[in-house]
Amino acid sequence: MSRCLTVVQLLPALESGGVERSTLEITAALAAAGHRALVISEGGRLLPALEAAGGEHIDLPVGRKSLAAFATMRRLRATLAQIQPDIVHARSRLPAWLAWQALRGLPAPRPRFVTTVHGLNSPGRYSGIMARGEQVICVSETVRAHVLRHWPATDPARLHVIERGIDPAQFPRGHQPDAGWRLRFGREFPELQDGRLLLLPGRGTRLKGHADAIRLLADLRNAGEDARLWLLGAREAGREAYVAELEALAGELGVRSVLAISPPRSDIADAYAMADLVLQLSNKPEAFGRTVIEALSVGRPVLGWESGGVGEQLAALYPLGAARPGDRAALAATARALLSAPPPMPVTIPHTLAAMQSATLELYERLVQT
Repeated sequence: MSRCLTVVQLLPALESGGVERSTLEITAALAAAGHRALVISEGGRLLPALEAAGGEHIDLPVGRKSLAAFATMRRLRATLAQIQPDIVHARSRLPAWLAWQALRGLPAPRPRFVTTVHGLNSPGRYSGIMARGEQVICVSETVRAHVLRHWPATDPARLHVIERGIDPAQFPRGHQPDAGWRLRFGREFPELQDGRLLLLPGRGTRLKGHADAIRLLADLRNAGEDARLWLLGAREAGREAYVAELEALAGELGVRSVLAISPPRSDIADAYAMADLVLQLSNKPEAFGRTVIEALSVGRPVLGWESGGVGEQLAALYPLGAARPGDRAALAATARALLSAPPPMPVTIPHTLAAMQSATLELYERLVQT
């Protein structure tokens, strides 16, 4: 480390999601390395976790689309002038626009501007701001290809693939829940006991492919498999109508009695360990798909559509777990094959949290030295 850096990360809020998680993970790495880590957002439920990780927070509505955005940009410029950071790292589109405009109004030498493309953003000028960083982090090769396809003027040399990572200690190979957890699980979900458990972890949005999972459950049972399905995380406040749709579909297909739809929960490693097959069936290509590597790290077979970041990970780590997107028959056939004779797990999972943190801090340090 040449010197202590001051790094500002910008995102709309600190509520939940992959962007927020990555922000906290880089905050922790910066603080552990002796750097100063600040986050500018509207705050949220993860604010205590940010502070526990060694970060500082500045409350600004940088993710709020309104007529006040220009005033927010001026406040951001004044804040950056006071802090004098070495790096400004934007993780979302509106914060990136505000940061870019704010930095243009600062005297030289200005902070260096970094962006991370966390998703497969819609083509166009608004999303194009994410390709304007002096250095642009892409969370997968899929994202890098997406950026070059839709913003072809981007210099490929500025794009750096730094894949999201997990802490293997939180998802240890061969993990097994203790007897108390198993007892509570049996009481909470009697419909999931016995048979073969399918697990689809994901938010309560139709993009996560819950309906495809229910149809797969019906296809497997019609083929003689005693399959059960757990949609973990789909039952959320404000998503009652969507959950009712899923329950109605399960009723129509005759699988309602072997389906459980639950709220999000923190004991996800235990849930993976109980599953005979973990599903990743997003019907829109994912930029990365963290659940794939979490499940494989625990040592559970994974079945997903062969598209986007999920297809990229499966091709590299578990190719027999990929099915042609939208092909219901292929999905069922692949599921039956994985349930009857799951292929060996990958020996190692390269997508580690430590690797992601180290690569990001190295990028910061290289940039300030140029």
